[in-house]
Amino acid sequence: MNYCLENKKKTYYFNALENLSAFHFSKALTELLQKYMNRNTKIVFLCIGSDRATGDSLGPIIGYKLSKMNYHNCKVYGTLESPVHANNLAQTIESIQANHKNSLVVAIDASLGTRNHIGYITLGEGSLKPGSGVEKILPEVGDIHITGIVNLSGIFDNMLLQTTRLNVVMKLADCISLGIKFSMLGL
Repeated sequence: MNYCLENKKKTYYFNALENLSAFHFSKALTELLQKYMNRNTKIVFLCIGSDRATGDSLGPIIGYKLSKMNYHNCKVYGTLESPVHANNLAQTIESIQANHKNSLVVAIDASLGTRNHIGYITLGEGSLKPGSGVEKILPEVGDIHITGIVNLSGIFDNMLLQTTRLNVVMKLADCISLGIKFSMLGL
C-alpha cells in the first residue's frame, strides 16, 4: 500500500493484482468511513459509468456487485441495469441530496493513468471529478472517492475506453467490491 498527502487529505494507491490488496484497501476505506460517519449515517455508493464501453463499465459492475449486499445503512446508485453516466449524473446527484440528506457519498468511477498504474485502485478523501479523463465537464461528487485505473491516458481517450481489456476491469471490480464488503462488515 502506498499513500501520499495532498492538501492534508490522504490518497491511497493499491495494486489490485497483489495479494492482500482487497484487505489493505478495506482497512484504509474503513478508516475513512469511520472518520466521516456517525452511528446513524447512511452510506451512498455512487457507481459512475456506462456499460456501453468496457473501460467505463467499472462503476456499473461494482454497483451490480454491491447491490447484492443487504446492509441496512447503505444505498447503491449505478448498476448494470440502471447505470449512472454523463447524461443522468446531475439528476442522480439531486436525487441523492433530496432522498439521503446527511448521507456519506462514496463516488466510484474508472480512470485513465500511466502504463505503470493500470490495475491500481485510488482511494481518497474529497470529491471525484467524473469524465475528466475524457475531457467532459461533469459535476464533482462524493465525500470519499474510489477510482480504478483501467487504461492509459492519451490522445484517444474515448477510443481507449472502448478497447480496454475486460480482464483489467473485472480484477479491479472484484478487489474494490470485496474491499467494500469487508469494510461494511467491520462497521
